[in-house]
Amino acid sequence: MTKKISLNDKYTLKEGKIFLTGIQALVRLPIIQKNLDEKNGSNTGGFISGYKGSPLGGYDLELFRAKKYLEEKSIFHQPGLNEELGATAVWGSQQGEFKNRGNKDGVFGIWYGKGPGMDRTMDVFKHANAAGASKFGGVLAIAGDDHAAKSSTLPHQSDHNFMSAFMPYLYPSGVEEIVRFGLLGIAMSRYSGCWTGFKIVSDVADSGKRYDTEIERLPIIIPNNESLGEYKDLPRNILYEDTPREQDYRLQRAKGFAAQEFVRANEIDRSIWKDSNSKMGIVTAGKSYNDVREALRWLGIDEKKARDLGLCIYKVGMPWPLEPHGIRDFCEGLDTVLVVEEKRELIEHQVKWQLYNWKENVRPLVIGKQDEYGAWLLPAENDLPIQTIVEAISMRLYKVSGDKSLLKHLDWFKERNEALKNKVAPIVRKPFFCSGCPHNSSLKLPDGKRALGGIGCHYMAVDAVEGTEFFTQMGGEGTPWIGISPFSKENHVFANLGDGTYKHSGILAIRAALDAKVNITYKILYNDAVAMTGGQEIGSNWDVNGIVNQVLAEGVKKVSVLSQTPKKYNHLKKKGVRNLHRDSIVVEQEELSKHEGVSVLIYDQTCAAEKRRRRKRGLMADPKQRVIINEEVCEGCGDCSIQSSCVSIEPHETALGRKRKINQSSCNKDYSCLKGFCPSFVTVDATITNTTSFVDLGEIPEPKIVTNEEMSNIMLTGIGGTGVLTISAILAYAAHFEDKDSSVLDMTGLAQKGGAVWSHIKIYEKGIKPYSQKISPGSADILLACDAVVGTKPEIQEVVSKEKTLTVINSNTIPVADFVTNRDLDFKNKDVLTMVKDSTKDIITSLPAIRISETLSGDSIGTNMVMLGAAYQNGLIPLRSENIHKAIELNGIGVEKNIYNFNLGRLFTVNPNHEIFNFLSKDVVKNLNSVELFEDRLNRIKKYDQRLVKDFKTSKEIIDSILSQEVDSESINKDAIKELYRVYAIKDEYEVARMHLETTEKSLDKQFTEWRNINFYLSPPLLSFFKDKRTGRPKKFQVPGYIAIPAFKLLKSFKFLRGTLFDPLNISPDRVRDKKHKSVFIKKLHEINELRIGEKSRKLEQLVNASRNVKGYGPVREQAYNLFLKFINKNFNSQEKFHKAKLNIKPNQGSSKALDTLESRKDKNV
Repeated sequence: MTKKISLNDKYTLKEGKIFLTGIQALVRLPIIQKNLDEKNGSNTGGFISGYKGSPLGGYDLELFRAKKYLEEKSIFHQPGLNEELGATAVWGSQQGEFKNRGNKDGVFGIWYGKGPGMDRTMDVFKHANAAGASKFGGVLAIAGDDHAAKSSTLPHQSDHNFMSAFMPYLYPSGVEEIVRFGLLGIAMSRYSGCWTGFKIVSDVADSGKRYDTEIERLPIIIPNNESLGEYKDLPRNILYEDTPREQDYRLQRAKGFAAQEFVRANEIDRSIWKDSNSKMGIVTAGKSYNDVREALRWLGIDEKKARDLGLCIYKVGMPWPLEPHGIRDFCEGLDTVLVVEEKRELIEHQVKWQLYNWKENVRPLVIGKQDEYGAWLLPAENDLPIQTIVEAISMRLYKVSGDKSLLKHLDWFKERNEALKNKVAPIVRKPFFCSGCPHNSSLKLPDGKRALGGIGCHYMAVDAVEGTEFFTQMGGEGTPWIGISPFSKENHVFANLGDGTYKHSGILAIRAALDAKVNITYKILYNDAVAMTGGQEIGSNWDVNGIVNQVLAEGVKKVSVLSQTPKKYNHLKKKGVRNLHRDSIVVEQEELSKHEGVSVLIYDQTCAAEKRRRRKRGLMADPKQRVIINEEVCEGCGDCSIQSSCVSIEPHETALGRKRKINQSSCNKDYSCLKGFCPSFVTVDATITNTTSFVDLGEIPEPKIVTNEEMSNIMLTGIGGTGVLTISAILAYAAHFEDKDSSVLDMTGLAQKGGAVWSHIKIYEKGIKPYSQKISPGSADILLACDAVVGTKPEIQEVVSKEKTLTVINSNTIPVADFVTNRDLDFKNKDVLTMVKDSTKDIITSLPAIRISETLSGDSIGTNMVMLGAAYQNGLIPLRSENIHKAIELNGIGVEKNIYNFNLGRLFTVNPNHEIFNFLSKDVVKNLNSVELFEDRLNRIKKYDQRLVKDFKTSKEIIDSILSQEVDSESINKDAIKELYRVYAIKDEYEVARMHLETTEKSLDKQFTEWRNINFYLSPPLLSFFKDKRTGRPKKFQVPGYIAIPAFKLLKSFKFLRGTLFDPLNISPDRVRDKKHKSVFIKKLHEINELRIGEKSRKLEQLVNASRNVKGYGPVREQAYNLFLKFINKNFNSQEKFHKAKLNIKPNQGSSKALDTLESRKDKNV
């Protein structure tokens, strides 16, 4: 009988196995604590408060999702305004029983916060810990540590903060220990009276595994007080009446020692493999314990080998204060103790301290961060790679045992490091603002102005937005200006501040600026979400109305509110408050920068990621209006990307070069791309074409598993926000259905901002126990590269190998963020593919997963499921397809579509030539040779204007003459033909009209099932005196189709006037410039043809490369043309022409005439 599995099991199942992530384990913990209290006859409640932040960014979201299960158990979650006040509220939860005021026997409290949040909470921790926890309450303070600063402004660790606050803390090494240590931590808090710290790192919080609930029934031993000696009768729990000196006395004399006794009684610190033969011991804790065990497994050291080598381990559960009896017993008889811990040492110092005055004749050598000679062994900066741990263990163990086989592994690393040393990722996928992100517009600055950076999403602007500099801690935004301004030549700066930070503590920074009387404009982005940590709600008290009223009350005299619909804030208009459209962002900043004192600009636009979530849930209207780019009209100038900074504008390779297209799957419809000065944009009210017909794909044979079924290591790579981590969850639950164990470790960081994301997935049989959730160096069996670019990252290259890694790769590339600012960016697809191929055993399938998903299921969301299907069909996934289907069904989102995409991936692997994939052959842009290319462009010129054919052919003959004596001229010949066509086929109003009439409807029909209400976005030359507030350029007008299309037809019919005396557009600045461009280009062709052999092709290449940068329309093209002219005047000056031509003149030719001609040109610029 198939067991029933539910997603609710993680909070409801009391017996058996469940799949649980680290975050979910933290949510399950208080539920289990309440169950234990009920079992023991205590009527308790629970209170949880704190502030989100990686690696606990999703904790409060999961608490909200589990609200039903928590409140059933009288457990209440109230997020803190900030970490400090959240901790103060938890302190209050320990005071409820005084004077019989409470309705519970006690309340256990849980505080959560990121490491930097703990820094600001230290005052509360010291006070609350000194006061103590209640007897039937207890407090667990969860600190999320980011040792390597993967999503932080600094690497940080909480250990020394806990010690400073005199808070004993536990350090779980995995999901199962989160619940076990959490229960022990609350019990220890109740017993000792201390708040118990709880250190969580990303490798634990972001991991998931199959979890056995049996661990929750392990006994918890409460020691008697006799071990505390004369202080056994001192009260340790919180008291109603107390003094600071008495609190400190009890803390120093009793409470800390009580925590140590609790650890000893419950064997939280434990010895492994210690016997009379042991000579070397490793002391470690938490994640480092997992890494040590994985390093030993990698070295082939199991229990038997360890005993033979004289190796043992001491796993510390409470790093501070280190329980003395256990560590002394462990160290006795050892020659060497190696302490393995990440970041700055804490356990190492305590071990040395415990042993210093103890049995001198049995004291071992203790090393850790440095060896006995002071050389670095396990550095304190950032995190500790497994390789570093392997090297340290191997060398020390070799010294103790003399086993030379240990050194072979060091040779392997040495050779591998040498091989990887020169391997640099061809291109990098950086995190960037989401499609439609308000930051894309709100961060824009007036020319010459600068802004101070902020925290969270604003932190990314420091590298991504010109003029944005530096950053501060959370809540310090803009405050550095107080120290800069008295000594600065500048009179004013802007400061970026998010609404979440404003609520947290940023209002104090504004207050400080007011007190200091500095000239600063705070740009507060109200995006209605604490975006960087997962989109938590801001709260109704902190909306635009509240912020305006609050900053006015603080003393701000000038406030501007910018939004898409200004009329909704008309009620806020008063003296000093302006209400404008968000297009005024640049102009209004200019105005505010003139204000003496503090001013505030509030930019109202909902977070793009949050918009998507709300639209999916029906909580926000989803506009029907969609944008497309007519590829024929598009020049590929990239101005739309510059104006919108939107990553949904993607490259589109065509027969006429790289153009632009809108990714309809990721577009968030903020329409800022329409600001691009280009007539190619069209909007319609439409629904994306639903091509998912779920056709019968026929019988697909089951594959033969080709990987190691005992344990398969799968490295999954992808892009944040595309659903790639859903694949790791699907595989984990499929393994759960199959009664196999599994673990996943999702490495996210800034991934939700379109950055790199990858997941370590392990699927293994019962009895196999991998310790680290990470895949060891060179140990990946499978590379499932849903994004190939991420597959070239050093972190991925570390775990793959030529010896064992089989790869399934997505041959379609999603553009990297650099494309936003670099229109001609080389995505280096071949280099990426080559690097992956060279670093793995074999690429067994390369498939265009994005195109398959888009065309056959309606959007690109199913890409990763297509990839999973391909990996499965290649025998790389040691699970049955039926269980993968069950896991997809359990997920409950797009079930039929996801299974269909999974099967599409399977089918492509079996039969890539199946008729359903015929569309893929149409995607290939035919690579024409120079003869074919000229014929193609000549036919286009005939269509454009028959009168230009003769001149076009003549110009081509000049190119042929230039290249006539070149050996290898094919490439430059083709480039020259392409550019010659561009300068002849000027996209004037007649041509744009023709293109729209002939191709727009076809483009719309191709993308949408049905559409209506068509609009074009045009800037007619006769109306160029109207200026756009945001860009300062001629304004683009939205022109309805019923006006634009007849106008296009009229223009097309007047095409015969082009270039004649009767052409009304012939004298427009744009046409004059384009004709000049053509004239210069042809003139330079003639001049190049006069040069000597060997110089001609080089100069032709320079001319073509310079000319093809003249793209776009109106002011965009004007700017590009001016740069072209500067280049021509600099590189094609007449002095150089004279010199080179003179060298080519033969004695018997009319040299004097040639020289006279050249002299007449010598001083003329273009």
